[in-house]
Amino acid sequence: MSAGLVRLWQRRLSSAPSSAARILSSVLLRSLCSTAPASSLIEQHEPIKPKGKWLSLPPFSPPIDGVSVGKELAGCRPVAETEPMSALKWVRRCCPHLPMSLVHKLFRLRQVVRRDQTAQVVYNGNAIPAEQGRLRRVSVKDAMMPGEVIFLPVSVQNLTPEGSYRSKYNDVEISFVRSLELYKDEAIIVVNKPPGMPVQGGVGIRYSMDALAANCLKYECSEPPRLVHRLDRDSSGVLVLGRTQTSATILHSLFREKTSGALADDINVTQRPLQRKYLALVIGTPRHSKGLISAPLAKIVLEDGKSERIIIADDGKSASSQHALTEYKVIRSSHDYTWLELFPLTGRKHQLRVHCAEVLGTPIVGDHKYGRHAHRKWEPMRLPESIIKGENIPKEKLPFGLELDGGSISEKLPGLHLHCKQMVLPNISVALQQLQSSTDHDFSKVEKLNLVAPLPSHMQRSWEILSSLL
Repeated sequence: MSAGLVRLWQRRLSSAPSSAARILSSVLLRSLCSTAPASSLIEQHEPIKPKGKWLSLPPFSPPIDGVSVGKELAGCRPVAETEPMSALKWVRRCCPHLPMSLVHKLFRLRQVVRRDQTAQVVYNGNAIPAEQGRLRRVSVKDAMMPGEVIFLPVSVQNLTPEGSYRSKYNDVEISFVRSLELYKDEAIIVVNKPPGMPVQGGVGIRYSMDALAANCLKYECSEPPRLVHRLDRDSSGVLVLGRTQTSATILHSLFREKTSGALADDINVTQRPLQRKYLALVIGTPRHSKGLISAPLAKIVLEDGKSERIIIADDGKSASSQHALTEYKVIRSSHDYTWLELFPLTGRKHQLRVHCAEVLGTPIVGDHKYGRHAHRKWEPMRLPESIIKGENIPKEKLPFGLELDGGSISEKLPGLHLHCKQMVLPNISVALQQLQSSTDHDFSKVEKLNLVAPLPSHMQRSWEILSSLL
């Protein structure tokens, strides 16, 4: 490029009659042919020279705002436009398997780069694009622009995803986890969580649904399934996971709006975009066959300083209390036991267990935390003859230390009789298809998914025992 400029100026200035023009030509030739680095003609920042191969991330396209989509599906107004996505968030989104510490290190070492399309030299008063292909450093807070491509060192492809437990699980264990599936599409996967399996990992927890799903239920997706709500360890039933970060964000927003919407209005439960129905067996019988429980909950720490307990808050206006709403309906009563349908309108920790024990005065069978006084007098029910005949069937050994055969009301130590039997929610996959195919969408017409989970064996056994005594 320098040689071409020199020849151009030579032709223009050689025809100039003045000696001043000849002097100017000589000065220009010396400046253009000098050994000064080319980067001095370009903008201040130093270009990064490629050292080996680079891994290109997908061209940036503004992601779907899952929070706004969740609000719209819940019948609320969408939030205002969000802030631009930073380079750090885009790298994390494209490479969720990379540890956060490594991502920050790559940024610090100038190993997160992009092609510079703005570097220019100024010639004869005109801006001319600099040499193509130069790589420029990207900082953590740089805003991403549509179509922009970021490059990382190709060596990051050799890193295994965080939390990979693939080598620990055999075919039998994988088959068992997949046998729990109730529904699957491009956006979500739904399982029937067995009792005794923690939903989320932690200290002292060897197996959990989030880790099992990340390894056994990933299938062809590039991202592992993500938790979007919780079930107590000893409860069972419908558990929904988002298969992508976008669908998980939408579901998180939908569950949040479920709680805030219940506190803000009096919409009938059947009209709500997200509905959950639990089946519970309680000790005793409520005074009324159906009703709405409205009681605030608060968390306290017990005397040992470690254990926590949820109680009914005396003062609902306390900063530590959370209001909670539960609809209930009596299904069947027999021998001082009652089957209840519970519809949580809010999603507080241990909400159903505390409302049943403290408000209705009917603790859930197997709830030794909130119904310990009732269980001190516990007497197992005798099995009817029709059920005793099937007791000699060999019990199948299950993986992950699960024991699902015992725990009915005929046992000395009954299991928790609380099961998320049904969940109705908008079809997230259809909603995302609407967004991708057209800018004009109508979420009010998105179909609903009706997800139903069969009872666990101990609750099914208790149902059969009480039914035989009617």
